[in-house]
Amino acid sequence: MPESRRLPVPEGLEGQRVDQALAKMLGFSRSFAAEVAAAGGVELDGRAVGKSDRVTGGSWLDVTWEERRDPVVVAVEVPDLRIVHEDAHIVVVDKPAGVASHPSVGWEGPTVPGALLAAGVRIATSGAAERQGIVHRLDVGTSGLMVVAKSEHAYTVLKRAFRDRTVEKIYHAVVQGHPDPFAGTIDAPIGRHPSHSWKFAVTPSGKDSITHYETIEAFPRASLLEVHLETGRTHQIRVHMMAHRHPCVGDPLYGSDPTLSERLGLTRQWLHAHRLSFAHPSTGETVSFASPYPADLQHALDVLREG
Repeated sequence: MPESRRLPVPEGLEGQRVDQALAKMLGFSRSFAAEVAAAGGVELDGRAVGKSDRVTGGSWLDVTWEERRDPVVVAVEVPDLRIVHEDAHIVVVDKPAGVASHPSVGWEGPTVPGALLAAGVRIATSGAAERQGIVHRLDVGTSGLMVVAKSEHAYTVLKRAFRDRTVEKIYHAVVQGHPDPFAGTIDAPIGRHPSHSWKFAVTPSGKDSITHYETIEAFPRASLLEVHLETGRTHQIRVHMMAHRHPCVGDPLYGSDPTLSERLGLTRQWLHAHRLSFAHPSTGETVSFASPYPADLQHALDVLREG
């Protein structure tokens, strides 16, 4: 059942954004407050307002919302999700675009744990309920390699390896234009975007974020890069390449040219987790895996090569 509250805006909140005011007045998170406003659940003196509108002291806020339900793993077959390697401790998958790394509030599509459950693969129970066995993540629109822990020992060891940056994560990305220099390092902190709930940005208060890149191939309007992640922030490559003025092709959230995306037939960012190497949590030996480009990314490359 929806909940609702009517309350006056304190004078001390004069001029603050709606999502900021709700967070302070009702204890909401900023992201949840933004969701409530986006769903039309906030009125200021009888007028519907958005998350970035400003409140005025002494006005009345009417807020209607539904409590978030905890996300759960639902078994859903994902035929395109390929198991690259499986043993008693780990399973390495090649995740297609459109599949989330784990369940989350508001996501109703397929997930990696749900696909593994449907395939009869049992994974570790360590971690939050919706992220059990998950030791790292890929964006929904990013394809490629993920390792998932099957044993509790593997979960502990792999979480430590990602934290200590001993895992080698190599991505391939097609970005607009030609980075100058052709190879380099982007060292810029990343945090939540100051005015967009679902975006991230280079910001002085963000967490340290380091991306190494090298140009593999240059086209008239774009470049194919090999990217090594030293850190693993949310949207890191996408944010850093936008800040470098070379956004990932097919990524309108971070500034890509929609006409180029349309010409290449892309409906998501050209970003692929191409190789993954780490010490096996049981044997300690280095294991490496590689993933070929999926059909949509390969098609876009072919079009670029044709000029």
